[in-house]
Amino acid sequence: MSELKKEFAQIIANQLNDVLSLEKIEKLIEKPRHSVQGDIAFPCFTLAKTLKKAPQLIASDLSSQISTPLFERVEAQGPYINGFYKREAVSKEIVTAILKQHNAYGSAAIGNGEHITIDLSSPNIAKPFSMGHLRSTVIGNALANLTEKCGYKPVRINHIGDWGTQFGKLIVAYKRWGSEETVKQNPIKELLSLYVKFHKEAESQPALEDEARFWFKKLEDKNEEATALWKWFRDESLQEFSKIYSLLDIEFDTYHGEAFYNDKMENTVALLKEKGLLTQSDGAKVVKLDDSGLPPCLIKKSDGATLYATRDLTAALYRQEIYHFVKSLYVVGHEQSLHFQQIFLVLQKMGYHWAEEMVHIPFGFILKDGKKMSTRKGKVVLLEEVIQEAITLAKKNIELKNPGLPNKEEVAKQIGVGSIIFHDLKNERLNNIEFSLEDMLKFEGETGLYVQYAHARACSILRKAGNVSGMNTGLDDDYSWELVKTLMAFPDVIQKSLRLYEPSQIAKYLINVAQEFNAFYSHIRVLEEDETLASRVSLVNAVTVVLKEGLRLLGIKAPEEM
Repeated sequence: MSELKKEFAQIIANQLNDVLSLEKIEKLIEKPRHSVQGDIAFPCFTLAKTLKKAPQLIASDLSSQISTPLFERVEAQGPYINGFYKREAVSKEIVTAILKQHNAYGSAAIGNGEHITIDLSSPNIAKPFSMGHLRSTVIGNALANLTEKCGYKPVRINHIGDWGTQFGKLIVAYKRWGSEETVKQNPIKELLSLYVKFHKEAESQPALEDEARFWFKKLEDKNEEATALWKWFRDESLQEFSKIYSLLDIEFDTYHGEAFYNDKMENTVALLKEKGLLTQSDGAKVVKLDDSGLPPCLIKKSDGATLYATRDLTAALYRQEIYHFVKSLYVVGHEQSLHFQQIFLVLQKMGYHWAEEMVHIPFGFILKDGKKMSTRKGKVVLLEEVIQEAITLAKKNIELKNPGLPNKEEVAKQIGVGSIIFHDLKNERLNNIEFSLEDMLKFEGETGLYVQYAHARACSILRKAGNVSGMNTGLDDDYSWELVKTLMAFPDVIQKSLRLYEPSQIAKYLINVAQEFNAFYSHIRVLEEDETLASRVSLVNAVTVVLKEGLRLLGIKAPEEM
């Protein structure tokens, strides 16, 4: 919460003499819909019952008793107490604070350095990294940045899908039809075509399925040949994925995937048995969840094989033991909601209170022509191809509009990648997104390019201004004031975004900053030589700080020239 908002809350609290807690007052404070109604408002509806008065009367009584150097005036407007800040003093204070704190502006210490584990991206190896994987990757990365900004230590976990019967199929396909040379040339493409070929051939040769099961059993039994092939497929896949992560500029703290937990699952099963939670059901071992209205959580199949649930329970126990997390976030599509409900509930039944701080963060699909992308039906759009295409389009735009731009390649990459990430994160995460490269790269509207361009334009003004002498004395015109108020909201937006696990809050806020900045420099002659020149240049500088830091939280770069 911004300091000014806290001060206003304290002023109200002083008048109320403990009728309402400071925390409750802070939560009720809002921004008036129209600027003519003031800069900050407190609704009095909540007080009516306690004080046995009409809200309008309460607002009138309280506002008449408030006297503070912070406000030009405080007045009652119906049931609201509305405050009008002293523009020059407040704009000076806000801009000075932003320039002093620089990229630390908006930081909070609420996390106290505690760990939050974040399960994100997590593609299946030996399969292409599609646009469908983008959402978990960029939402998870943005949330990791937000947790860090709020004082936590995020642990970015790429829980890759590197185990299961598909590896038996892949080993059979490779031994029958594959070649080392072809796989090395284009690992993902070749491994996928071998996997597809296996399924096609198995339709007419069902014995292949038995052969695949035989090889997966050998892999589980640590057979040398099977393990060597599995490890090779895994390494080649991770190398390919790392190219995409490098383009997106996203790093992970650990790549512990499903296979990492193979030797740890028996301990989980033993724990469940010890706590009296395991029951037999048609030969399988399950944890019943009837009391919560959920189907049983399957722990072991009748043939003794473990499942996703067994792995995820084991992973949670391991992560708590290693990181002592205060929260554990799983950025996984909404179709896995039941699975996570079951996992969290089983851990709670095991007596682990920390399981109450485990959160599934679901999201919608990326659609192509209104339909979900599907690998099996060939309706998949490869992320790497999309990124390269976006970079190429950005390069063409640069050649057209600013051919003399230094670092053209780097800027084109920042624009192309930024456009893709912003297009995803500007949408509320539960919404489905229609894939459109054309929409992503528009200069106008709600695009990453629009925000990046506002930042570059502000940087250009600062370059032209050079070293301006003079003090930042604050500004009081309408355009400067609307911009200052928008910048002032940044700390609140960061905390709300994390509270809701909703990076779209930041993206929408940045659009707002860019719009207010555009209105400001369209109406105000920023570089005019007069007594407020230093204040205007300081304000533009503050805009670059907030836009750059806001984009960084989303995982996007802010070019200084475009």
